[in-house]
Amino acid sequence: MASNDPTDTGGLFVGRRPGTRPVRFPTLPEDSPGRRRRADKVLAAFLLVVEFLLCMSIWGPQPAFALWFGSHVQYWSGGSVTLGIVAAFAMMLATLFTTLAIARRVDHAWKLVRRAAGYRQERGALERIFVGALIVVGGAYLFYFFIIQGPGSSTFSPQAPK
Repeated sequence: MASNDPTDTGGLFVGRRPGTRPVRFPTLPEDSPGRRRRADKVLAAFLLVVEFLLCMSIWGPQPAFALWFGSHVQYWSGGSVTLGIVAAFAMMLATLFTTLAIARRVDHAWKLVRRAAGYRQERGALERIFVGALIVVGGAYLFYFFIIQGPGSSTFSPQAPK
């Protein structure tokens, strides 16, 4: 008797759509020598650091570079603010999409290296790293804003008239 479970039929009650078969990962590879396994673990950690740095660059250096580029476009165009804003926005989108494409490839390589190291790695870490980078950069900004720079006092403001 055919199963009508949507997880078995790809969401349909009759048969299965092509390409919707559940993913089955192969068995873990045979135990490799300890030195090679350690090298795979070190390479996986390095790939995670690269991925983290890529995600952190999305929240700081890339927007700053796009604003710098937009200001130069404004200067080159003879003072057209609109053209500078459009150029900065286009640069921001281009660098964001390029960085995410590179980070996705690094994440895929990380999964392959983890599997080679003997771990049953089925999912990547890109989503968690992206959120972790946001938390680190956001926390650093809040620390700078509230502790180092400080919003200031309206009672004892250095700009207040004397």
